[in-house]
Order: sequence, then structure tokens, then C-alpha cells
Amino acid sequence: MNYEVLSGFVLATAALAFAPGPDNIYVLMQSIANGKKYGLATVAGLISGCLVHTTLLAFGVSEIIKQSDSLFFAIKLFGALYLFYLAYQVFKSDSDISLKNGSVPKKGLWQLFEQGFIMNVLNPKVAIFFFAFFPGFLFSDSISTVVQFYTLGLLFMLVSFIIFSLIAILAGSISDYIKKNSKIGFYLKWLQIFVFIGIAVYILLSDK
Repeated sequence: MNYEVLSGFVLATAALAFAPGPDNIYVLMQSIANGKKYGLATVAGLISGCLVHTTLLAFGVSEIIKQSDSLFFAIKLFGALYLFYLAYQVFKSDSDISLKNGSVPKKGLWQLFEQGFIMNVLNPKVAIFFFAFFPGFLFSDSISTVVQFYTLGLLFMLVSFIIFSLIAILAGSISDYIKKNSKIGFYLKWLQIFVFIGIAVYILLSDK
């Protein structure tokens, strides 16, 4: 088992979870508007949806890996190109983090959990990201690929849950900090770009 690969995966996941995106901004807004427990309910739903994507990835890609080295290389190439594309999309985007949303509707805890779950499961971008991100971080020659994908999926869920929960709990302080520090969006934007490019290069250079 290669613990360096797992450590790199955890660090990359943490950086991506921390950088502003639709999911953590949504969690932040729910917490600011309705309270911490509503933000945490949203987090629980979003993270639970990742289990569906992990399962589809584990049983789908594992078979491809078993069948053909060339197909696995094609997956890696697709993954790297997709991550380069994400880096380019972030580069083109505005670095400002907008928290201007005066009408966040209040929903029950279960409704927010359900909405977070559905948002994640039905988002094709999440499925494509998992497909691009995970195969480059397989960490063992002896453990089955299904088990490895589930291990990566659970690590991804754990790290994202911790960071998203901190965002929900510290929502007031985070929003105040963002409003007072106009350059924070610029720094987080470039963090995302470097992480996407770094993962893409790593995937291209990694072995099966």
C-alpha cells in the first residue's frame, strides 16, 4: 500500500473542498441565513450523494482496468485533460466570491438533506470529476480496485465532510472575513488552478 499516494489524495481533496465552489457556497449561505444545523444538514446530503458516484465508479472502471491497459491509459488521459479544462475554466472565471443572496428559502432539516443529496447525485459534473480524479490515485497492487475506489471515496467523503462542516459552523466568521478581505477570492482561485493542474500532471505520470 502506497501511503504517499493516499496522503496526496487527501491533500488534494482538502484543497478542492476548501476552494469556493457551488457546494460549499451553498452550505455557507444556508448556515448564514438559517443557522448552523441547517448548513450541516445540507453537508450531510451533499456528502451522502458521493457514495452513489463512488459505487458507480468502483464497479464500472474496475472492470475496464482489468480488461485493458490501453483503456486504462485512455481513462487517465481523459482525466488529465478534463482537469486541465477545469483549471482553464477557473482561470477564466471571476475571482470575486459573491455572498449577496437575500432570499435563501428556509427548509426543514430533512428537506435540506434530501436537496443536498439530489443536487450531488444528479450532477453529471460530479460523476465526471470522480471518473477523472480517482483512477490516478490507486494505491496498491494487491488490493482489489473495487476496495481501493471505495477507500478513496470514503476518504473523499470524510475530508469533504470535515471541511464543509467547519464552513457551516464558522459561517459567520468566514463570511465576515471574505467581506473584509477582497483578495481572498483571488488567492483561492489560483489555489484551485494549481491543484487541478498538479493533479492532472500527477495522473499523467502515474503508473497503473
